[in-house]
Amino acid sequence: MTFRGFDRITLEAAKLEGRPCVRGMRLSVQRVLEILADNPSWDDLRADYPELEAEDVRRVLAFAAASLANERLVPVV
Repeated sequence: MTFRGFDRITLEAAKLEGRPCVRGMRLSVQRVLEILADNPSWDDLRADYPELEAEDVRRVLAFAAASLANERLVPVV
């Protein structure tokens, strides 16, 4: 299954516990975001995942943003 507007983001119940993945790979959207948060180097990301394309990363970031669009974050005081 893919998401409307996010054809590079797939969801398969039997793969990575049903988490959203990049193009059916065993690479979750969450993992890409974690890697970029730790080290935002495109070169390092490509070295670890050479099959990952620039458009994949753009779609991961857009998917994450869209996922949060309706979320309301409440600060902890």
